[in-house]
Amino acid sequence: MNRAAKLLSIIAGVVFLNIAVLSPGLLGVEIGGASALETASGITLLCISLLIVLYGSYTLLFKPPAVKSLKNLNTPEDYIAELTHYRNVKVLKNEVSLAIDQLERIEKKKITLLNVLGQRFDPTELSYRKFESVIHEVQKLFYLNIRGILNNLSVFDASEYSLFTSQQKAVKLSDQLVQKKTELYKEYFGYISGYVGANEEILLKLDQLLLEISLLDNTDYKIIEDMPCMKELDALIKQTKLYQQ
Repeated sequence: MNRAAKLLSIIAGVVFLNIAVLSPGLLGVEIGGASALETASGITLLCISLLIVLYGSYTLLFKPPAVKSLKNLNTPEDYIAELTHYRNVKVLKNEVSLAIDQLERIEKKKITLLNVLGQRFDPTELSYRKFESVIHEVQKLFYLNIRGILNNLSVFDASEYSLFTSQQKAVKLSDQLVQKKTELYKEYFGYISGYVGANEEILLKLDQLLLEISLLDNTDYKIIEDMPCMKELDALIKQTKLYQQ
């Protein structure tokens, strides 16, 4: 819809420009009049206008959007914009929409957690730094999962999947081939669903952490290390670091 609106804006701009230039009551450039220069200018304007509309139509309606390298994704907005490219992949629409929602939620939770920490602790305290470090590491893990989703989406060919599902009805493929391709697509979907589920679990743990911080009666560092949610988050971070080695 956004692309269609942009195209309509281009067409409207071209129409108004042509009206302004070619209307006798305005600039008064006349095609087929006494002046050869006016005729040439009018025809040139119409040709350029047509090229602008054609190029705009191709760019906005048919040209696939440029996909950024994952290395160049730095902000939440970058990740959301990249996921949005895949929002129309019907078979994965729910997962992509949820991943975008998760990105928005983790940023809000991070701000809330840091605000609560700032009220309970001094930023120079060891306890504050411990909480902040865990939140930062968990956020890194969250974005690693988002990158995993994008990696899988970038190699998933939605048109080929649609062709495969339609071929099953129209063409009698061998059972072995159908089984292998079905298992392959299940792997794609399984990985993406797994990353989305892992991030939902991270968001839940951050909610639990927020609750535990709000209920704290003691700011002793050892007490904080023994908090159930802190233990779970520490274990999750260590497990991920071990997996990456």
